[in-house]
Amino acid sequence: MRKAKIERKTAETEIKLSLNLDGSGQSEIVTGVGFFDHMLTLLCRHALFDITLRAKGDIDVDAHHTVEDVGICLGKCLLEAAGDKKGICRYGSMLLPMDEALVQVALDFSGRPVLVYNASIPAAKVGEFDTCLGAEFMRAFCLNAGINMHVDLIRGDDPHHCLEAVFKGTGRALRAALSNDSREKGIPSSKGVL
Repeated sequence: MRKAKIERKTAETEIKLSLNLDGSGQSEIVTGVGFFDHMLTLLCRHALFDITLRAKGDIDVDAHHTVEDVGICLGKCLLEAAGDKKGICRYGSMLLPMDEALVQVALDFSGRPVLVYNASIPAAKVGEFDTCLGAEFMRAFCLNAGINMHVDLIRGDDPHHCLEAVFKGTGRALRAALSNDSREKGIPSSKGVL
């Protein structure tokens, strides 16, 4: 089983996270940021990751540190759980509709982290959640997981639907990239290393 755990404590956040890449999409997530919990639950459900996450952060200031630090921890766990990446598909993509919203996510588990986030969410907030934090989470996640990911919001009017499509699409693309390729016997790279 491809699993990892992390504990991270800073002056701003305290996070405990365990991840199973070969799960069934079960999650227990408590960050103190309700909308973010909802988005992470969707990501894990569609990636078929099992996750237990407890985060305490300075949400009296705002949710930024909590969201970013969870991205860091999830990225580090995913990288560790994937091991040497032998036999994975490596690439994953998803064109995902969510009501009127349409998002495309394409990623390469290459070890060369880059995030291209072209998703202008049509409102500054969903409830109390700052919509710009979607990009902050994805950036921290990609940098720490070693993922090259492109997110494009093609259309969408409802900010909740737009972010939901981004997180679900990311989950589905991760599921594809981390799936085992029965024909791939080694590392899916001409370099022999990812």
